[in-house]
Amino acid sequence: MNFFRLLPMPSQKRHKTKYQGVYYIEGKAIGSNKTEKIYYIMYRKNGKQIHEKAGRQYQDDMTPSRAAQKRILRIQGDDISNKERRFIEKQKKAKEFEKWTLNKLSTLYFEDRGNKNSKKIDKLRFEKYLKTPFGLKEPSELIPLDVDRLRINLLKKLSPQSVKHVLNLLTWISNYGVKKNLCSGIPFHITKPSVNNQKTEDLNAEQVKALLKAINEHSNIQIKNLMLLALYTGMRRGELFNLKWEHIDFERGFINIVGPKGGVDQKIPLNDAALKILKSHTRPNFKVKESDDQLIQSSYVFPGQNGTRRASAQAGVNEIKKKAGLPKDFRPLHGLRHVYASMLASSGQVDMYTLQKLLTHKDPRMTQRYAHLRDDALKNASSLAGELINEALQEMKTETKDGIE
Repeated sequence: MNFFRLLPMPSQKRHKTKYQGVYYIEGKAIGSNKTEKIYYIMYRKNGKQIHEKAGRQYQDDMTPSRAAQKRILRIQGDDISNKERRFIEKQKKAKEFEKWTLNKLSTLYFEDRGNKNSKKIDKLRFEKYLKTPFGLKEPSELIPLDVDRLRINLLKKLSPQSVKHVLNLLTWISNYGVKKNLCSGIPFHITKPSVNNQKTEDLNAEQVKALLKAINEHSNIQIKNLMLLALYTGMRRGELFNLKWEHIDFERGFINIVGPKGGVDQKIPLNDAALKILKSHTRPNFKVKESDDQLIQSSYVFPGQNGTRRASAQAGVNEIKKKAGLPKDFRPLHGLRHVYASMLASSGQVDMYTLQKLLTHKDPRMTQRYAHLRDDALKNASSLAGELINEALQEMKTETKDGIE
């Protein structure tokens, strides 16, 4: 072993130098058969005689004078011995192992998050954007400059909303460690990009007609009913994908939304139009195994491949969107949730509290984006009242002018 050849074994001849306490032995250069000098120093510390390697002639660019300087520093206490240095490194590594780094915290954090679809996305975010710059650090070791640099760099290639998701994840993992009494938290407030997420997608009457026509003409019954249920209930994309037959209470007329965006199960009424769709909805059969002829029906209302939870409906809904001639920035599923809410708000017959409950918004401020539509409906109603009164006044003036009391 090369390690043992470095040591001044009894069979190896020690060669003196002109410097006190400095000698060398001859050995093979690492990676070649060339002979090189390996320098050692001798000195006393705390009454003990110490022999230790100073360095190799070629690999460490060591010379007798440099070895002598190193020996003087050791004697004066300005430098530590190799043994002491190894001990410190060992302690440092042990301490590093005990640290609750963001890498270690993230592992526990994701284990506790269950099997939600958002967990998979957040794990990818951590691996791609947070692991390299911060993975080996504890939350308390982060400094504002590092986080600011990350935010600025991410904004060059990601949307403000995506960058906010990444920084939120950093905060959540840190807070998880604090909550579990594993570490201290991030010692400063993380500045996040401001995001305008108040986009309200709406369709006019002609666009709604074109959409319904395109839906009815589509060949895939699963996609057709998926979009119609989104339009009739205002359910979110993920809620539709998660919907199981056991979540539908046909008798009482309710849909139980399990594990929604807000985290707490919700219940929304099942209107007649949605009820009709669900009662007539086709439940396809799936093979238990490819090599088996046994068929089962999926527990999901809109199942994906092999009856499992659906992961996407993008291809089908985009076909319908294109055929209906809808705007390019209209999101075929989430946009229908906005259409549902806009139609109710603009009717003037639904108050904001009721609309909040139907949309399962935790924060009423989310529902306020539709308030102007309700206000417009109320203004129209008020204007109609004014017109009716003016008509009555005009008729009264006409009758008085004609001499009719």
